[in-house]
Amino acid sequence: MFDLFGKLTQIQQKMKEGKERLAKVTLEAEAGDGAVKVAVDGNRQVKSIEIAERLFAPEHKEEMEDLLLTALNRALKDAENSWEAEMKSAAGGMLGGLL
Repeated sequence: MFDLFGKLTQIQQKMKEGKERLAKVTLEAEAGDGAVKVAVDGNRQVKSIEIAERLFAPEHKEEMEDLLLTALNRALKDAENSWEAEMKSAAGGMLGGLL
């Protein structure tokens, strides 16, 4: 007999383990030839932001904002892809390919 509750409990445990693994993964992205660098973990939490000193000049404010958005979006997209892959891996085998 199919034990749905048992399977769900296993999936929850595997997903929890996956999130713990993702917390240890660092994904980095940059923009403006390295003028802005961003690091996020696999759970999509921003861990660090580095901004080249030249961008702190008032006349570079808009450029810095654009580069920061670009770097953050790149890093978060990579993190999202890693998260999805980890969660599918955790649950996929137990749900018969539904994910």
